[in-house]
Amino acid sequence: MSGLVLKLSPKERVLINGAVIENGDRRSRLNIVTPNVNILRLRDAIHPEEATTPVRRVCYAAQLVLTGDASAEETRLPLLRRIEELSQILTDPDSRSLLGNATDAVLEGQYYQCLKALRGLLPREERLLNARPN
Repeated sequence: MSGLVLKLSPKERVLINGAVIENGDRRSRLNIVTPNVNILRLRDAIHPEEATTPVRRVCYAAQLVLTGDASAEETRLPLLRRIEELSQILTDPDSRSLLGNATDAVLEGQYYQCLKALRGLLPREERLLNARPN
């Protein structure tokens, strides 16, 4: 059986195609066999009030597609523009690689993969923001 395997902790919540599903009292494992399903672990979700930095705002935009709160068609071009803006600032090879992966994912309609690549930039962004002189 191929597809995505979700391993859930007790009481963990996951959003699948707009439906919030909560695990029971034990660890469990779900096999998602349907392709192109939008899935988001709620523990990984960025809440609107947390979208306060450039990378977090771009992550949040990608997340909205996964939650069904924005259409992929309407989000695609603005998201690509925002990723391009980040690439003007984050020019190191690792960041460029993650931004390239995010761009490719958007072009392929794989918004979870886009979000995953962008989330890889969060620690780097935090270090840069904390390194500012007082």
